[in-house]
This record gives sequence, structure tokens and C-alpha cells, in this order.
Amino acid sequence: MSKASHGSFDDTLAQAEQHLRHQQLFQAEALLDECLTLKPKHHQALFFKAVCRRADGDHATAMAHLRAALEGKPDYGRAWQEIAHNHRDQGEHAPAIEAYRRACELNPGLLASWRELARLLTEAGRTQEAANAQANHDRLAKLPRVLQSVTSMMHEGKLLKAEQACRQHLKAHPKDTEGMRLLAAIGAELNVLDDAEFLLESALEFEPKFDLARLDYVKILHKRQKFQKAFDQAQELRRRMPNNLASEMIYANECAAIGRYEEALTVLAPLVDVSPYPENVHMQRGHAFKTIGDQRQAIDAYRSAAAHRPEFGDAWWSLANLKTYRFSDDDLDRMRQALTSERASVIDQYHLHFALGKALEDREEFAQAFDHYAQGNALKKAQVRYSADRMHADFERQKAFFTPQRVASFKGAGDPAPDPIFIVGLPRAGSTLIEQILASHSQIDGTLELPNILAMVHRLNGRQLVNDTPRYPQVLADHSADELRALGAKYIEDTRIHRQGAPLFTDKMPNNFRHIGLIKTILPNARIIDARRHPMACCFSGFKQLFAEGQEFSYGLEDIGRYWTDYADLMDHWHTVYPGEILQMDYEAVVDDLDGQVKRLLTFLGLAFEPQCVEFHQTRRSVRTASAEQVRQPIYKAGVAQWRHFEPWLGPLKAALGAHAE
Repeated sequence: MSKASHGSFDDTLAQAEQHLRHQQLFQAEALLDECLTLKPKHHQALFFKAVCRRADGDHATAMAHLRAALEGKPDYGRAWQEIAHNHRDQGEHAPAIEAYRRACELNPGLLASWRELARLLTEAGRTQEAANAQANHDRLAKLPRVLQSVTSMMHEGKLLKAEQACRQHLKAHPKDTEGMRLLAAIGAELNVLDDAEFLLESALEFEPKFDLARLDYVKILHKRQKFQKAFDQAQELRRRMPNNLASEMIYANECAAIGRYEEALTVLAPLVDVSPYPENVHMQRGHAFKTIGDQRQAIDAYRSAAAHRPEFGDAWWSLANLKTYRFSDDDLDRMRQALTSERASVIDQYHLHFALGKALEDREEFAQAFDHYAQGNALKKAQVRYSADRMHADFERQKAFFTPQRVASFKGAGDPAPDPIFIVGLPRAGSTLIEQILASHSQIDGTLELPNILAMVHRLNGRQLVNDTPRYPQVLADHSADELRALGAKYIEDTRIHRQGAPLFTDKMPNNFRHIGLIKTILPNARIIDARRHPMACCFSGFKQLFAEGQEFSYGLEDIGRYWTDYADLMDHWHTVYPGEILQMDYEAVVDDLDGQVKRLLTFLGLAFEPQCVEFHQTRRSVRTASAEQVRQPIYKAGVAQWRHFEPWLGPLKAALGAHAE
């Protein structure tokens, strides 16, 4: 066995699992010992070994194997279920409940976890929580076994396998609404949001009372930023499920999404006292207060969330992410204690590391701050699938396709609407500042980081495996002028919901810089603003920012440096093929000469100067990005060279940037 191939390792592990299923523990353990000799940290082999040890009554060894499994795969729901079983078997009901709850959060397809959680919560007198757990168990138990398996596979990252099984089931049962809901959930994970929306819409046509599907439908509509439609569906869900915690929470979220913040906060206020997890209610309240600029109330809400669950990393990071909050000594002690808690998930841990990094940076304890930033990034990077080589190849495809000759051939195609102003670049490069300046102008509506262009790219690419060669942008060569014009018109129509009636509007999705060729093809009169910042400052600011989603390139110094150099190279290409049609705005220049740069920006857009653009911090509007509090203050210069405090540790970034570093 010591000389076994990778294939024989998988075969041996599969044989061990079969023995385990038949309660043949001796044979299973012998095979698992062979597997662990070859791969001592293999999470599944460690899990099976732990199952054997628990069956033999050796709880200490079982728990040691499970802890080792979770080191390599912290979100492994089955390992948490097995930890719960060990606690349960030893009569340790409180930690068993917590572990079952964690298992169900990570993998809602674990039938045994829902069953045992309901039983233990009932014994503890927590009747409402027990009823919720029992309802989840009963719903899952009624599903065909294939859909139970699909549920588990989805939450174990086996998305393609889950998709294949789900599609096969739907071929035989085309009106199975739970199958449609699960396939939509897989689509959401793969970012195929239009397919997910269609599936859920269809499921609700077949079964209008399928509340779980409607709940997912609201979430998909929200993710697609169809906020009014999401609100309408949330309102219907609330009507169908009166006084239900889930429907109240999602209704409040959609109220906030369409600007009804006071109503959102009114709905959330009483939920604090009835929710079994009040920290989640406090977090939602905090986000609403932050968006409308009520920082004091936001701080109170985030601190209340942390008080209810001290290891709740997102609550601490949300305080740090205000950018203006300063942590006390007691805060630091509590975060450090939380970091060592067994109840802190890997998600909690990386949130806590980023928060501690910010807290220590504010105290000018730069070495310790960097250590926490580095640890947080390492944990986060382990959870994302990012390839700098694959991203570089994508950029090269853009350059190879959008040649001067190709661009000339597209002349006259596309929708002529001059409405959109695209603000592109890297995150933390000053794009929110530029957007706030422009949104202060009477002729411009400030919107959001709109997902429409990225969604269009997904549709043009079609369904593909990760390593397949993308169809986009080459597929654009097959589109007629009318088809390209229709794509532009669809963008204008789909984004209309975010506008308030001004003739122009901003789209601040930074990653749209990758798709300037597509934008200028379907919307030839769109204006492009490239938000720039010193590469070292921009990259390090991204490295110490924990993004809500996306920006997977930012969790490693070398990765983010390579991404910046590829970005600069691609922008040079766009300037070559679209001369004079892209304006580069340097953050440092805006800080040094606000009046002059604002006038330059407005001249590029063909707009008259308006003084409120210089007084941008007085413009009252909802801001959802990490810079929300900063753009509500007058411009300041303190952030320009903050990266230099960390220069001793930024060697990998400098090397990746090369000549760009200075």
C-alpha cells in the first residue's frame, strides 16, 4: 500500500467506507490506517477513522481525528455532526446542541443532525428552536433519497456532481418543485443567476404555496439587484407567513434595499427579543444604520451582536469596516479570546483577524497588525478558487480579440444611449469617491455596483467547466449589429430600476474594466472613468480589506500584485483601441487638487461645473461599499501613503508589481 497510486488510495478509502456501512469496524480501520499512512491529513479518512473510534467508545481519539479533519476542511459539516454525536454519547448536551447546529448550518442535508438537534432542544425546553429543527428534519425526510443526496453534495462543494444528479432526477420528474429549487440553488452557487431565477419562477407557478422556494426567489432577485420585484415577493411571503421570523427578516432586508429604511428598522426592532439568534437581527439593523449614515446606531447594533455571540467575527469586522471606529483595550481582549474559542468557525476566525489587523493598525502596532492581516488572508484564500494564470489568460483573450481592426468592424453597432458612466478599476482605488462626486451633480444618478455587465458575460460564455476555454469574447464575432444593439438596450432597460430620473447614471462595478470592449461594442457612447491609485497603496488596501463577495485575487500579496500589473496592461490596451474615450482619474491627484480634478472630470463628461460636486460629503444618499463613512467626510490626505508603515513585509507585492511598484 505504501507504493499505491492515487487511484488505489481512492479505491481503498471507498472499500473502508463500505465496511463501515456494514458495521465491519475491524476491516474498515485496517484499510483506513493504510490510507492515513499515505495521506495523514486526508479529511475524509480522518472522519471515517473517528466514526470507528466512537463506535468503539474511544471518544478522546475520535475527537482528535475530527479536530485534525477540520484543520484541513473547516466547513466539513459531517465532521461537526460526528463531534456532536461524541458529545451526545457522553451526555454533554450543551456542546452537542452547538455542534449539531454548526453541522446543520454547514450542510442542511444532514438528516441525523436535524433529528438529534430537535430532540436535544426539546429536552432543553427550547421549544421554538426544537420545532424549527423538527420541521427541517421532516421536510428533508420526505424528499426522494436522490434529492437528500443532492442537498448534501451541494454543501460539500460537489456542485457538478450535485447538478448532474439533480438534472437526471428532473428528467424523470420534470415538475418536481423541490428538484427545481435545488437546481436553482446550484445555479446560484455557480453564479448562473438568470437560470436560477427562471427555475424558481417556474417552481412557484407549479406550486404557489411553496414558501421555501419563494424565500429563495427573493434572495435571487435581490442578488440580481431586482430590488422592487424582490420586495414584492417578500411582501407576499410575509402575507403568507405572518409573524414568521424568516419572512420578517427578509421583508426588512428588502425594505432597506428599496430605501424604506425606517420601515426596515421598525420591522427588525421587535425581532431582537423573539429570535433564537438575536445577533443576526442586530447585524441587519447595523447594516441599515450604516447605509443611511447613522454611525452611532450602527456601532450600537454591531456591538450588541458581538455581545450576544462574542466569537461572531462578522460583528467585529463590521465595526472595523466603518473605518472610523476605534477599538478599546477591552475590545482587543475580547477579540483575542474569541479567536481561541472552539465555537469560532473559520469564517469567524478570518473576520476576527481582519478586525484585529485594523484595530492594531490604528494603534500603530504595525507588525502585529500585518500578522493578523496575513493570517486572515491565508484563511480566506484557502476557501476561494482563484488562479492568477487563468485570470491572466482571460485578459490576454480580451487583447487578442479587441484589435483595432475588430473595434473598427463594430462601428455603428450597439445602442447609442449616452446614459451610463462606468467607473472601473481595482477596489480601494477611489471609485466610491468619484461616484460620490458625480452623484452630487444634478444631471447624474448615483446607483450601485451593478452586476449587469458581469451577468451578460456569464450568459455569453454559456455553461462551462472551470478549465474549459471560454466562448467569450470570441462569441461576439457571431453577433449581428442588431443583436449587439439589443444587448445594449437590455442593459439600459434592466438598470432603469436604479435611477431617479437624471439623464445620466453611474455604474460603479470595478471589475467591469475587464469588459470595456464589450461595453463600448454594445454601448458605444458610454463614458469610462478609470479610478487609479498608487499600486502599492491600492494593492495593500485591497489586501487588508475583507470583501463581502468577489475580489478573490486580493487574498495574497503576489496574486494582487499580478492582478494589478495585468489590469494596467489591459487598460493600456483599451486606451490604444479606444483613444480619448477613457478618462484616468488618479486618487492622489484628486486629493491634492479637488477643484481642478472635479472640473477635469465634468469637462470629460460634457457637463457644467456645479459646486456641490466639491462638497460631495454633504450629499445624502445610501452608500453600500467599504468607503461609505469616508465619503461622508471632507477629503483627507492621511490615507495616501499608509502602506509605507507596512513596507518591511510587502516584499512579495513589490516583486509581483516589478517596475510598477514605484
